[in-house]
Parts: sequence; structure tokens; C-alpha cells
Amino acid sequence: MAQKIYVGNLSYRTTEQTLTTAFSQYGEVASTVVIKDRYTDQSKGFGFVEMADAEAANTAIAALNGQELDGRQVRVNIAEDKPRDSRPPRRNFGGNREGGYNNRY
Repeated sequence: MAQKIYVGNLSYRTTEQTLTTAFSQYGEVASTVVIKDRYTDQSKGFGFVEMADAEAANTAIAALNGQELDGRQVRVNIAEDKPRDSRPPRRNFGGNREGGYNNRY
């Protein structure tokens, strides 16, 4: 069963190929992704690695957590599922649908 791994504190120059190379020493890597800003295309400093085997993933986590990768000490742990809509609800500051702020009068 595949296991998704969070990799944090990445250098801005770390690529998906770098992650694949680092994690493939411990087992088959199904996919890698470095999260990037949608406007600047610069890394946000974290990414995810999906390994084909959960035991290999646990071995990689134990071996790589706290180790240096591209000059940064990375944090590696099991990725936790985050609800898709985790944003706080929008607030409506001022006005209503009729265009006024207070239509009591």
C-alpha cells in the first residue's frame, strides 16, 4: 500500500528529481512533488513523496528526518490528510444584496 510522506524545510533549489533520488535509496518512489507558488513558480519550501510500500516509507522517514538535503536540515514525516476546504468561512463586511448598509428606514 502506498504511503505519502511530507518533506519540510526544503531549500528553494531542491527539485522533484532531488527528492526522488534521496528517497529511492529506501524503496520504490511512486511520485514526488515540490509545492510551488502559483504566481512566481518558486518553491514554498515543502513537498510530498509517495512511496509504493509503507515499510519502505517508514525506513526512509527514520533515515532522512533531520538530515541535510541541499544545505537544509529537512523534516520528514507521514503526511496527514487535510480536509479539502480548510479555509475559514468568508465574512460579509458591509452592505447587503439590496446595496445598502442598513435598509431599516
